[in-house]
Amino acid sequence: MGKLLRIWFKRAKLGPMDPAGRATLVEGRGLAGNANQGGRRQVTILSAGRWAVLMAELGADLDPGARRANLFSTGIDLEETRDRILRVGACRLRILG
Repeated sequence: MGKLLRIWFKRAKLGPMDPAGRATLVEGRGLAGNANQGGRRQVTILSAGRWAVLMAELGADLDPGARRANLFSTGIDLEETRDRILRVGACRLRILG
């Protein structure tokens, strides 16, 4: 079972990412209050394991917020999950890519 570690909201397109303690998902829209609403990429998810591998490969130590994802999770491998359903709290997200 995975765990949600962090949440971020984007104020505006290309705007800063703001950390949050909780979020509300709106069906067909994405995260309430997030700049990206209703498109194909309503919520973006980053895996802590994949982030660690990339940072090691690059010899870097960037905060995962630099990736500009909305959700940062651990304990779940997101690779090869296209067209699957991910449960986050009481919500279900269909992974498109």
